[in-house]
Amino acid sequence: MTRYDVVAVGEALVDIVRASDGVEAEAPGGSPANVALTLGRRGRSVALVTRLGDDERGATVREWLAESGVEVVVTPAERTSTALAVLDASGAATYEFDLRWELADQPFPDARILHHGSIASVLTPGADTLEALVEAARDASTVISYDPNIRPSLIEDEEDARERVARHIAAADLVKASDEDVEWLHPGADPQEVAQAWLEEGPSLVVITAGAAGGFAAYPGGVVGVPAPSVRVVDTVGAGDTVMGALIAGLIELSGAEASGEDVRAVLASLDAAAIEALLEQALASAAITVSRPGADPPWSAELS
Repeated sequence: MTRYDVVAVGEALVDIVRASDGVEAEAPGGSPANVALTLGRRGRSVALVTRLGDDERGATVREWLAESGVEVVVTPAERTSTALAVLDASGAATYEFDLRWELADQPFPDARILHHGSIASVLTPGADTLEALVEAARDASTVISYDPNIRPSLIEDEEDARERVARHIAAADLVKASDEDVEWLHPGADPQEVAQAWLEEGPSLVVITAGAAGGFAAYPGGVVGVPAPSVRVVDTVGAGDTVMGALIAGLIELSGAEASGEDVRAVLASLDAAAIEALLEQALASAAITVSRPGADPPWSAELS
């Protein structure tokens, strides 16, 4: 079986982006798909396990991923899911979804890192299958990365969602969340205190982003903060996913081409403040490129050099 650097599991869909002037445009997206795209453009071997319809939108998503070197493992669907992203005058997006999530019972691709999150980690019935996949992968020494990327409009049972997120955080080695995720999960709590609490549950590194304010990383040695680059924002679609993908890509680069999952986990656990700062700076620089152009369009390696 092919061994990938990363296998991402979760939703791929079509974003219908409605600008503040009411004009609409369609583009492929979905949080785990955006992460896979970011990794493919960084030259990593990556597969996306997802659900797509055999329709025009599904074909568009497949082509979009293939152009960036992402292989797709599909659970068939009656139609490809959509997300209506409504942009305000600042380019910030809110979402409305037409989405069903489930996974077929099929062999799981071998990889050093398994990434998952967003809708796929909380929306049943697929969330149950995904949780079992994560547990099996971790038992097989695969590194787990997780981004809760909360979408409140799709959550019917808030208590169940928070419990699922807590289990996924405890099972992960690397967690990335936004300050908005933290506020939904722990209303009124201080993000640094939340990150430190998550760290005690199991991860080696917890990164919290805060849009134009940058972000910080909590690790066993303390907290490292990094400002965001100054950039003219077109929209924020895919920004957090770019950060997540860039963090994973940077970790793989630090670990080396021949590193096993256990090796990658050891490297992650041993990162010092300087290495974490450099990793986060590069991730935020990548996101700055994404927000400077429309849609989920993360940078290629050449743009970062």
